[in-house]
Amino acid sequence: MSRRNTDIGGDLNIVKERIRYYREKNKFSYQELSNKLMLHGIDINKQEIYKIEKGIRTVVDYELCGFMKVLNVSFLDLTEEFYKKI
Repeated sequence: MSRRNTDIGGDLNIVKERIRYYREKNKFSYQELSNKLMLHGIDINKQEIYKIEKGIRTVVDYELCGFMKVLNVSFLDLTEEFYKKI
């Protein structure tokens, strides 16, 4: 029987720290990142980005794609740390 790995520290997403890292690396404020996402049709306001980075809001698949596009990173860039744990 397979064991379900749910140990992500109680957070609602596994990409929070990487999104924050790449947002800061690109020198984007929450508002700037929100604006860039909105240019691609992804409506996430600055408060929601804050909640994502704090792990209290989930990230849905199309939003993840938006973050990858705007931050110019791959899926693996955002998920590698968790991937190594499983």
